[in-house]
Amino acid sequence: MTETSLAVGVAIELRDIVKRFPGVIANDGVNLTVRTGSIHAIVGENGAGKSTLMKTLYGAHRPDEGTVTVNGVEHEFRSPREAIAAGIGMVFQHFQLADNLTVWENIVLGDEPGSWWALGSRTARAKIRELGKRYGLEINPDSLVGDLGVGQKQRVEILKVLYRGAKIIILDEPTAVLVPQEVDELFNSLAELTAGGATAIFISHKLDEVLEHADAITVIRAGKTVGEIDDPNTVNAHQLSEMMIGSELPSPETRESTVTTDVALEVTGLHISLDGIERLRDVSFKIHRGEVVGIAGVEGNGQAELVQAILGLEHLDAGRVTLFGDDITKASTGARRHAGIGYIPEDRQKDGMILSFSLWENCALGHQWQEPYGDGRWIDKDGALGRTEEIIREFDVRTPGSTVPALTLSGGNQQKLIVGREMTSNPKVLVASHPTRGIDVGAQAAIWEVIRQARRAGLGVLLISADLEELIGLSDTLHVMFDGRINATLNPKEATPALLGTYMTGANGADRD
Repeated sequence: MTETSLAVGVAIELRDIVKRFPGVIANDGVNLTVRTGSIHAIVGENGAGKSTLMKTLYGAHRPDEGTVTVNGVEHEFRSPREAIAAGIGMVFQHFQLADNLTVWENIVLGDEPGSWWALGSRTARAKIRELGKRYGLEINPDSLVGDLGVGQKQRVEILKVLYRGAKIIILDEPTAVLVPQEVDELFNSLAELTAGGATAIFISHKLDEVLEHADAITVIRAGKTVGEIDDPNTVNAHQLSEMMIGSELPSPETRESTVTTDVALEVTGLHISLDGIERLRDVSFKIHRGEVVGIAGVEGNGQAELVQAILGLEHLDAGRVTLFGDDITKASTGARRHAGIGYIPEDRQKDGMILSFSLWENCALGHQWQEPYGDGRWIDKDGALGRTEEIIREFDVRTPGSTVPALTLSGGNQQKLIVGREMTSNPKVLVASHPTRGIDVGAQAAIWEVIRQARRAGLGVLLISADLEELIGLSDTLHVMFDGRINATLNPKEATPALLGTYMTGANGADRD
C-alpha cells in the first residue's frame, strides 16, 4: 500500500487495469473513477469484464497490470479480507448465504462477536437492528434465511457488508431477481446509504434502472472503458445500448400469432403441499403448439413448484400433467425429458450446469442418452465436442473453446450455452424459467429471437419471468400467480406492468380464498 495525493471527492480510482485468464483478456486497460457518496453504475455486455473488474477491486482477483486507489491510497489487495479492511464490501449476484442459519448468524459468520466460548448474539442482533433501521433494511435477525424471499435475502447480504464496516458497496446485478416493488426498496436503501457518506457501485443490464437511479455511468465493452457519463440525463437507453453492443435497444414484442389448436401440454388441478403449506392450489391451464404462455408473479407464489410439477421434480398431492394427450403424471423426470420437455432453469449455476465441468460435458448433461452425445450407455466425446462447437457458433457463446470449464464463462454466456443445449435437442415443449435473468441486452435479444423462432416452428413454451415487459411482449396468453394459484388470465395486448402488479400483489380481489 502506498500513499498518493488524495483526490477530493473520489472514493475509487482504477487505472489501466489488465486481467488475463487462459485464452482471454477480461480487462484490457480499464479505467474507472467513482465519486464519494454517489451511486455509480457499470454497464456492458456479458463477458465485457464488469464482474472481473469489481472482483479485482474486491481483492478476489489480482490485476496483472494497473493500479487500485481507494480514498486516495493505492492498494495491492491480495484477498477480499484486505479489501474489507479498507472498507469495501461486495454483494454477489448469487447469494452466499446458509439457508439453515438465521439472519444474524449469516451476517456475523466469519466475524463473530464475543469470544469462542461466549458468542455475543445480543450485541450482534442489536447492531443488525440498528443498521436495518438506519438504512431502510429492517429484518428480523432471528428469522431463518431459508424462509426468506429473494428481496429479503438481498437485504441480509447488504447488511452483512455493512456489519463489517463497508463504506464502498459493490452490487453485482442486484435487481436481477427482484420484482418492481423490491427494486424501489433497494434503491431507496442505496440512497440512504449514499446520503450518509457511503458509495455504491452496481453492475446492471437494466438500462432504464441505470438511467433512473445512477449518479454516473461507466460503459465497458470488450474489456475496455468506452464511455464515462457524469450526467445520466445527457443519454438515453438507446444510446447506452449502442455504446454497449453497437446496436439499438431490442424489444421483446411479438406481432404475428402462431397459436394452433393442438394442445402440447396441459396441467389440470395441480395441488402441492410442503410442510403443511399449500404451494400450488388447483392450477390448471393449457399450452398449444406455437403458443407462449407467460406466468407473472412475485417470487414465492408457486412458480417454482409449478415448474417442479411439470418436470416431475416434486410429488403432486393431486392433479394431472399430459404431454400431447399422454398422461405423464407418474413419469420420471428423465422420461419427461426424453418425451420432449426442454428446460431452462431459474438458476443456471445451481440447476443448469456443473461449473467445474467442461462446456462439452455440460452440453451433454441431461441429453447423454441421445445423439450426438451418446446412446445412454456411453458418451460419444467426439460427437459431444462437435455439437458443442455448433452451439458456440450458433448461439454466439464467447469462449476460447469447448474444453474450458463452465466457470470461466460470464453469466450471459453460461445462459446462452444452456439455451443452445436445450434448443438443439429438438424439444416439443420448452419450460423457460427466467431465461434472460442477469444477462445483457445483446444476449437478451438473442434469447428472445430463439423463443420467437421456436414458437414459429410449433414449439409450446411456458415462460416464467420477473421481467414484465418481456412477459407482455413474448406471451400469447398471460397468467398471474398469487398464493399458489392462478388469480388472473390476461390478454398481453391489453396488459400493462401496472395492471400485472395489482394482481401480483393480490389486489383486485385476487387474495380472496
